[in-house]
Amino acid sequence: MFVYFWRLTQQTGRRCRMMAPDTSNAVTSCGCKGIRRCLICEQNKGEVQLEASKPKVVHHFVYNPETRQADGEGAEAPSFPFPGVFLWEDFISEEEEKELISTIDKDAWNQSQSGRRKQDFGPKVNFKKKKVRMGDFCGLPALSQKLMLRMHQDPHLAGFHPVEQCNLDYHPRRGSAIDPHLDDSWLWGERLVTVNMLSDTTLTMSLEQGLPELGLAGEVRVAVRLPRRCLVVLRGEARHRWKHGIHREDVRERRVCSTYRELSAEFLPGGEQAELGAQLLNIALSFRGTPV
Repeated sequence: MFVYFWRLTQQTGRRCRMMAPDTSNAVTSCGCKGIRRCLICEQNKGEVQLEASKPKVVHHFVYNPETRQADGEGAEAPSFPFPGVFLWEDFISEEEEKELISTIDKDAWNQSQSGRRKQDFGPKVNFKKKKVRMGDFCGLPALSQKLMLRMHQDPHLAGFHPVEQCNLDYHPRRGSAIDPHLDDSWLWGERLVTVNMLSDTTLTMSLEQGLPELGLAGEVRVAVRLPRRCLVVLRGEARHRWKHGIHREDVRERRVCSTYRELSAEFLPGGEQAELGAQLLNIALSFRGTPV
């Protein structure tokens, strides 16, 4: 049972709900809905009730961060430019990672879909109706302030001011994964920034329609290897054209990641909702937040 209490932020006057943390990796329940799956619900439903996926043609490539090319498997396999991915290895140190995980685990984890757990620091959003409300949002967590300042040291992240942070917890015992998807572009801006912690993994970029210009029919996948303690940025085509996801087989140990999102042009100075955007940023960058 969670123990609830409230505190009042000095800057916004909003009440922030805090809950006793759950740092276990218990696998007794899940948050899957619709077609989402994890090991827990698969065991409960049984193999017979789950739809079998149809075999399909898939072309596999691996992203090379030095050349920024997607290299095909085999010496004579084709390669093609793959812009929009920036990888910053050793973005945090071992000591910082230990401190971050210890602090993150003090807050409650909520069940999410596909075997994940999550902590949200951001406004309440209805993407279908395109509505935003503050809710209990009272800022990004304090631990992210120094990380944001470090991000600004690289030209790829100049002027990056996140307004939302989502922490996700993956574990192989839960069959954790995240399906290929495109992040919203009405509220969220050009750059998606993720800090990868506790274990290496692979971010899979995919195009279901293939690449006709290269003569590739069927799905095309580009594996982006994410070392432990790295930071990865998606922008441009990697943000808006290619879907991204984490496959279950690429989660071999516990993995925790923090994803940061900035505002779109509509919510920045000169945009139709600039006033709301300024309010959101003012709250976010107070760095007084707790999960909402």
